Parts: sequence; structure tokens; C-alpha cells
Amino acid sequence: MTYNELWRQLAQIYDEGEAKAIARMTYEERFGLTLSDIYLGKDTQLSADCQTELEEIAKRLLQGEPIQYVLGYADFCGRTFIVNNHVLIPRPETEELCQWITSQGDRPLVRLLDIGTGSGCIAITLAAMFPEAEVIGWDISEDTLEVARANARRHNVQVSFEQVDALHLTSDILHQTSEVFDLLVSNPPYICNKEREAMESNVLEHEPHTALFVPDEDPLLFYRAIAQYGQTALKDGGWLYFEINPLYTEPLRQMLCAMRFCRIEIKEDQYGKQRMIRAKKG
Repeated sequence: MTYNELWRQLAQIYDEGEAKAIARMTYEERFGLTLSDIYLGKDTQLSADCQTELEEIAKRLLQGEPIQYVLGYADFCGRTFIVNNHVLIPRPETEELCQWITSQGDRPLVRLLDIGTGSGCIAITLAAMFPEAEVIGWDISEDTLEVARANARRHNVQVSFEQVDALHLTSDILHQTSEVFDLLVSNPPYICNKEREAMESNVLEHEPHTALFVPDEDPLLFYRAIAQYGQTALKDGGWLYFEINPLYTEPLRQMLCAMRFCRIEIKEDQYGKQRMIRAKKG
């Protein structure tokens, strides 16, 4: 199979530009061939073993499986993270959330908590950017935490990953962590089930639904639980950061106001959507 054959097959399910980008990424990342190599015809010179591997990759891609899962990694904030179907693929807007955090100069960060850590991309990025801070990452899934721990080892940073359900914080957890965090951050599930129809099929069919969806009748489910926890666990002057669903920005802002968070700020992502919010305790 050649590059041209691959992208033309992929064009059955992707537009031409995306099909070509996926094909280029496949050849470059898996077989070390640049676009210049392809123009020179080196894609026709793969060994029999490489051709067999390429056929398997093409089969998975044609089933709509994201290229990041097929290759086994995704780039985030200049680092490469292991990903599989136990974790969401890191998105550019989440990179912007990390950049927003690292640009704050309000006070030194000593202890940080990432709730719903997934691949660990947020926690690990913050640990690398704040090497003196203690960083903790929570997730409900042990399979997910295995990926996050592997990523922390890969990037040689210290993050304590723990299995915790954000919707069922026990009194023991509240007691152990009371008044100790300078910052809480979360990219929680925030897509309502009614939004499924507008989503890409490759996301619906391959990425973990527990990390994506909330009930239609309670879109702020995770935000409420985490903000309530933040009322106890954040130090006075500590910050709460969320990635958000633009559809529910105002109800979320009102909820944080009612919980007596202050200096609430909403930030747009690079696409002009309201995608992040932060609020200060006290």
C-alpha cells in the first residue's frame, strides 16, 4: 500500500485534507518516512513486515479509530503522552488551560490537585512547570491511572496518582486533604447526552464515555461536586480551574458565585469558544 492509496481509502471517512494528514503521520511516525521521502517513492519500498503492519494500521483507521490510539501516543504541551482507549486524547484547548495556569503569578503553588486526570497530561505538565510543587492526580479508573503513571515515568516527573471518585468524596478524603491545596484543576465530563448527535463518530465509538458525558438533566454534576470539595480543600486564596462546556458557562458562573468564590474569570479558547473558567476562594 502506498501513501496515495492510504489517503484515498481514508478519504472515505475523512475529508481529503484530514485523510492526507493522517496518512502522512502514519508514514512519518511509524515508518520514518517524511513527505519528501514519499515524493521520492520510498513509500513503495517498505519491507514485507512493514507492509503487513501498514495493512493492520489501515484497517484500524478505516474503522474510525483515532490515529493517536493507533500509534499509541498524542502530543500535548510539547511532550508526547501514551494514550489508549482508557483515556481521552488530549486536546489543544486543554493545553490552553495549562498555559493559563502557568501564566498566573498571584502566589507560589505548593500543592496542586488534578481531578479526573485521565492520561495525566495536565498533572504531568504542571509538575514539569512547577517542579517544587507537590502534584496529585485523581481518577476513578485504575486502568486510566496505569496510563497516567506510565506517562509520569516517561517524563520523569513526580505525581501521586490515586483512585478517587470525584462524585463520592468520602469524609476521610475530606479530612485528610482539608485546607491543603493551592490549586484544583479539572477537565471533567461535560458533554450532555443530547449533544451526541453533533459529535464525530470516531469520538463516540472509541473514546471512553465515562470521561465525556453527563446526564442531560444535570450538566454541572461534576463541577458542583468539585467546587464543593474546593470549598473545603482549597486554601484561602487558592484557585479553582475548569475546562468547560460553552453551553453552560453562565449557570456555572452563577453556581460559583453562590458558593462564594470570587474573581471569577471566563476565557475563550483559540477557536473563540468560552472554554475555561477560574475562580478564587476567599
